Amino acid sequence: MASGNAIRGSRVGAGPMGEAERGDTAPRIRVSYWCARGHESRPSFAEEAGVEPPEIWDCPRCGLPAGQDKDDPPAAPRTEPYKTHLAYVKERRSDEDGEAILTEALEALRRRRGETS
Repeated sequence: MASGNAIRGSRVGAGPMGEAERGDTAPRIRVSYWCARGHESRPSFAEEAGVEPPEIWDCPRCGLPAGQDKDDPPAAPRTEPYKTHLAYVKERRSDEDGEAILTEALEALRRRRGETS
């Protein structure tokens, strides 16, 4: 008598074993990309998509942009250093403006406290 296991003799995840059951794979083209550090990556694209492969591809090793020209890869993007709030304020205001604002704020503070200068 059977033990009630309907998939006896099979393992979990078992499926078709070849292209005959799955069908043929789509024709692919491989394109080489090089980053500024000299890494080569070769992603594949479907030929039948009718779209040109992208000019820039992110390098899977270092994350820099990679291009199709080995001798002239794209430059690494320039990252701006972190700026504090004060640095942004200094970009917008001159030293004279800062002095005037500070003087005005100190006078208002002294008036509220009841101090005289």
